Amino acid sequence: MRFWSFWFNSFVLSSQYNPPRFVELLMLLLAIAMLAIASVLPDRLPYLILGLSLVVGASISILVREAIAPSPQARITQLTASLLLIISLYGFADLMYSI
Repeated sequence: MRFWSFWFNSFVLSSQYNPPRFVELLMLLLAIAMLAIASVLPDRLPYLILGLSLVVGASISILVREAIAPSPQARITQLTASLLLIISLYGFADLMYSI
């Protein structure tokens, strides 16, 4: 029980300390879950689209947040967000050609 209490308190603290980063983290975790489900289920298209949409939204949110208020590791964060955005847009383009 103490273990779950620690994690819950950590989530509450991180959501209060930096809400945009917490929302981006949740979006990326949901995207990972949706893409994992898409790799297992035979009807994968809805999960794949939802996962890629979450990645695009989180990436754009990260890039906007870093443009407004840069963090100490802004370069690495921007590079990672740009890479995620490019990969997810490539995934959308691949979906368009396969349909």
